[in-house]
Order: sequence, then C-alpha cells, then structure tokens
Amino acid sequence: MSKNEINTKGIKEYNNIKEIIYRAKEDYNDKIAFQIKVKVGKETEYEYITYTQLLEDINNLGARLYQLGYKGKRIAIIGKNRYEWELAHLANLLGGIISIPLDKDLQVDELESSIIRSKADAIVFDPKQLEKIEEIKSRKSTKLQEYICMDEIENYKNVRQLVNEGKKLKKEKEEFVNYEIEDEKMSILLFTSGTTSMSKAVMLNQRGIATNVYGLRVLEDINSNDTNIAFLPFHHIFGSTCMIYMLSCGVKTVFSDGLKYIQKNLNEYHVSVFVGVPVLIEAMYKAVIKEVERQGKAKLVKTMIRISNALRKVGIDIRKVVFKSIINALGGKLREIVSGGAPADATVSKGFSDLGVTIVQGYGLTETSPVIAAETPTQIKAGSVGLPFFNQKVEIVDKDADGIGQIRVKGPNVMLGYYEMEEKTNEVLKDGWFYTGDLGYIDDEGYLFITGRSKNLIVLKNGKKIFPEELEAVLQRLDEIEECMVYGLPQKDNENDVKLSVKVVYNKEMFNNFEKYDIYRSIWEKIKEINKTFPKYKHIVNLTITDQELIKTSTQKVKRQEEMKLILKEMEGEQKNV
Repeated sequence: MSKNEINTKGIKEYNNIKEIIYRAKEDYNDKIAFQIKVKVGKETEYEYITYTQLLEDINNLGARLYQLGYKGKRIAIIGKNRYEWELAHLANLLGGIISIPLDKDLQVDELESSIIRSKADAIVFDPKQLEKIEEIKSRKSTKLQEYICMDEIENYKNVRQLVNEGKKLKKEKEEFVNYEIEDEKMSILLFTSGTTSMSKAVMLNQRGIATNVYGLRVLEDINSNDTNIAFLPFHHIFGSTCMIYMLSCGVKTVFSDGLKYIQKNLNEYHVSVFVGVPVLIEAMYKAVIKEVERQGKAKLVKTMIRISNALRKVGIDIRKVVFKSIINALGGKLREIVSGGAPADATVSKGFSDLGVTIVQGYGLTETSPVIAAETPTQIKAGSVGLPFFNQKVEIVDKDADGIGQIRVKGPNVMLGYYEMEEKTNEVLKDGWFYTGDLGYIDDEGYLFITGRSKNLIVLKNGKKIFPEELEAVLQRLDEIEECMVYGLPQKDNENDVKLSVKVVYNKEMFNNFEKYDIYRSIWEKIKEINKTFPKYKHIVNLTITDQELIKTSTQKVKRQEEMKLILKEMEGEQKNV
C-alpha cells in the first residue's frame, strides 16, 4: 500500500518518542492516561494519572536520574506491567538513557547474563524480583551501581521517591527537558526470546518505533474514548510499542490483576480495546462459548449469528443489540482486540466478529520495531496478516513453484543490528533489507500471508515441504487438544528422512478419570479423520500425549528446539528401559 493511497487523517509524522509524548500532553492534557488500583487495607481505591501529570512524572524522574549520574548510561527494567515500569521506560527514552527491558520470567542466571551482556549501569525492578536481585547483588558480577524498586521497600530507592525528589531539581530538570533525541541512535536494547546462549540483543532506535506508531495511528481505529487493558508484556516490543501507540491516541490504560481475573477486570474498567496474544484471546472465546452453552442458548445464538451475518451483507448490523448480554459479560464496551505475538486462530477471530467484537492481527518481529503488516477493521482477509505498512517496503524473495518465499523488509523501523554480534547481524541485514526468516506470499490484492518459519520447515525425503504451523492450527481446533507441536522425528535408520509427528497436550477436564491409553486412542482417532483432509505426505503418523504444557516464551510461543530436546531425551529413556 503506497502512501498516496491512504488517508493519513491529518496525523503528523513523528521523529522520536519524545515528540509522541509531548504531542499527547498537548492534545489530551487532563484526560486520564493511567488508572491504577491501590489497596488501602481491605478497601480498593484508584489513582488517576493525567497526560499532564505523566509528563511531569517523566521529567521529575528523569531529573533525579540525571542527578544520580545516569545521563547517557544504561538502565534495565524488569517486572510486571504497571505504571512505574512505563514511567521508567519513558524517562529513559526521553532523556537519552538506553532502556533495557528484561523478561520478568528469566531465571537468575539468565537475568545475570542479560545484565552483563547489555552492560546495564542500573536496574529498576518489581518487588517480586527482589530475591533474584539480591542474589545478583551478592555475586558482584555486573556493573550495576543502582537498584531502584517500583515499590517502597527497605534499603532501596524507589521510583515514586525519585519522582518526588526530582521535583526540587531545577538545573537537572531543565537539562533533561531540553535533551535533544538523536533519532537514529540506539535507544532500546531488547533481547529476543530464547535461552541465554541463543537470545540476541536487538538494537532499536526511536525513529523506527515512532515510524511504527505513526503507521498504527493512520491505519487503526483506536481513539481517546477507549480504555485499554495492558495485557501484552511491556518487555515484549509489541507490548511496549503498542503502549506508546495507546498514549499517542489519548487512550486510558488500566492493568490486569492476572489471567484468572480477566473477565472481572474487563467488567471493572469497561475495557473497550486491548492487545493480547492468541492463547489469551482463545481462552476468552472458549469461556464465552461455555457460558452460552451453560445457559442452554447455543442453538439460539447460532441461529441469531446466521440472521445477523445475512443482514450485514445488506448493510444492517444488529450485533450490538442481539448479542448485548454476551458483550455485557465482557464488560459491555469491548469492541476491538489486537492480536499479536503469534498467528491468530481464524475460527476465534470469526467467532468474535460474529458477536460484534473485531479482532485485527499484526505481524512483525522485534527486529522491525515491530509491526510489518496489519489488518484494520475494514481490511481483513481470511488467512492473511493484513496489508504491509505503507511506510515500509516488503518483498518475497527466493520463491518456490507456489510463489512462497522468504519475507524481507526495508524501512526506518528495521533494527540497527544485534548488539556485539556482527556475524549474526550480517546474516539477516543485507543492503538495508532485513531477512525475517519467515516464509509467505503476497496475493494479487497486496495481502501478506505467512506460511511458517523457515527454520521450522519440515522437509521430507521426497522433497515435499510441510509447514507445521498449518497442521497445528487445524489440530488445535479439537476440544480434546489444549495445544500441540508438529515436528519431524528423525529416523534412526535414515537420518535424511523424518516421520511426521505431533506432541499433544490434552484437555485434562475432558479426560478426567480416563486411562492414558484411552486418551491416546480417542485423540488418535480424531487425528486420523483430520489426516483424510490433507494430501498423504501431510499425514501425521506418530502421536505422543502429555498433560504438561509445552515449553514457551513469555509471549506464549512454543520453544520448539527445547521441546525437541525433551522429546528426544524421553525417547532415549524409553529405549533404555526396553
């Protein structure tokens, strides 16, 4: 999609994140930017942070960080999504301090390694990370000079304390406020998912993220009347970029009490939009369907969906009226969900759309700041991830006979490279193009379709290629299957051949009190039926089952290499026991 084909809605482009935050303050002033739940004894109260106060807090915190000597230094952040996390991140970015978001689920050795590799000078942490922080302090292996807690705890400075102290610092605040952002200089150092040895530190600049936020503002339909709940982790680039995007739109953001409180929080805050991963969105949809079935209304709802969809074809939309009770169970205001981090399930997307909630998905990577392509409420095509952004170039190269090839991207959003990994950088960055490692194609209307990751591709002895993601999407529609991973099992007698296999995590509720053999047989019968819908070379011929969830990243992507190690180790153990 070229720039002259779209309506920019009069939105001006941004050069950096500082411009985004200052413009948001001017545009939204006393509107609420964050609503924060505060426990006072047994009572629940709320703190409201306006856009004006947000900028004041950023500037006050920044002034105090300058006084402590962190101008031009590096500050890591670790913890759950909360106001203090975002405040620390924005203070870093607006003051020329390199921000290093870290995964809160890192084990202590991984956390220590990330701090050492990133050369962090200080760290801002959630109190739940205290045990890990104290262990790392005791090892004296990092160059950390300051440990700043997000809450008030003994023996540590805390974020709110620094904000209050910064109010009194005239000289440092003036210096912080007047700091000029170098748009294309490294501003964020963000680790990709993976084990310590495999993860790469991606160098991002503010121009790239600002470009992405501008693209989202032009294309998507989020506005200052919306309430967003911050589900996607801020240490994930899609989570942090979307948070800045929400601020650019004047949205009010609230925070979840945890996954099991989703429905409660949606009702509590009357959430209208949010960004989430597919596994969360699928869980919400299943909960909605279960409630409909519990009330004995499944047949009625199906009938009303058919009628509603027929009327929509002639321009009449009755979804908000006929499905009002269902939407009320989700807070009453929910209208749009942005799915990211992994491919969305088409059945779930259609299911929510039928009920009046639009799901749009984006596609991107940490290395592209992150969004490369996205659906919009009016531009959705089944199976695609939407249209490539108008301010980037997206191409398919090294195509096969079916037109499928590797996706490459060029634009200001592309990373500077992998930190201190020149060889790895040169593998993926060539002549300004970033080679994503994802396979796909662009259709005649310009929509981008992802067929899989090149590194996940299963190649059979006869040369046939199989995208495991395609088979997984079908298998996971079965109620019996919670999640699964399709893989090629190497053959002992022929290492060049593989057996198409699947590891299934079965639904424990459905198979309560069943013997394992009966569970296996029930699922295998279902797989045999699915096999009939695919060409013979795509037939799954080997099944293993478990009730333990697959090894995943914090954004719920399966760590395939880790799972394969586990599968091969278990097989080796079984052979020894024979």
